[in-house]
Amino acid sequence: MSKNQKIGIKDAIRLLIEAILKSLGQTRTKRTWHQHVVPYKDGWAVRREGNKRITSKHRKQSTAIRKATTLAKRYKADVIIHRASGGIRERNSYKD
Repeated sequence: MSKNQKIGIKDAIRLLIEAILKSLGQTRTKRTWHQHVVPYKDGWAVRREGNKRITSKHRKQSTAIRKATTLAKRYKADVIIHRASGGIRERNSYKD
């Protein structure tokens, strides 16, 4: 973050708490590898839970689901499939 960049009070408090927890040897909860199939521009995308950036983009939802399933099986996670409207359509678990 540059010197001239201003942050809000909420972000400042969050950063302060994270710094305190880090200095105490405590970290955030472990990130999951759950894969979300979400609408993206003119197609579909696979996005890891918690990420802003997409993992991959696809023309068809079925292709995105196949990619997400491959990743979920590899990392023993879930696939959360969204509708075009954004709501959750289905959730499949590959933890075992």
